[in-house]
Amino acid sequence: MKRKIIIVVLLSCLLIGSAVCLILYNRETFTGSRTANPDSYRLTIVRMNGTDRHTMELRAGDRLGIQFRTERGALNLEIKAPDGAVLYSGNGTDVTGFSLNVTQSGAYTVTVRARHAKGTIRLEREEPGQ
Repeated sequence: MKRKIIIVVLLSCLLIGSAVCLILYNRETFTGSRTANPDSYRLTIVRMNGTDRHTMELRAGDRLGIQFRTERGALNLEIKAPDGAVLYSGNGTDVTGFSLNVTQSGAYTVTVRARHAKGTIRLEREEPGQ
């Protein structure tokens, strides 16, 4: 009887410990650096779980230069125009550097979703001629 109680207690502790570890491992976290300005957004991610958003004010005719690299985990970048249209959505593994032509003035929303990720994201309004 005593042995049964000990086994039940040990199994319960193991189950609770596993649940706590999973919760801590998957909690929202960010380690790295973040710079967010009206015309640029930079993330250097050492470890990130969760979502980050930034709004950039761009004008029709601007070009938005994007450098995006996922080194580990899952990292997704989405850029939405002022009208809500998705201009770009990707994971930073196939295409890592490109530019977008801005066709309408207004607030562009940048959303980064990460799961156990490491990588870099750089968005900057490019000067004409770059």
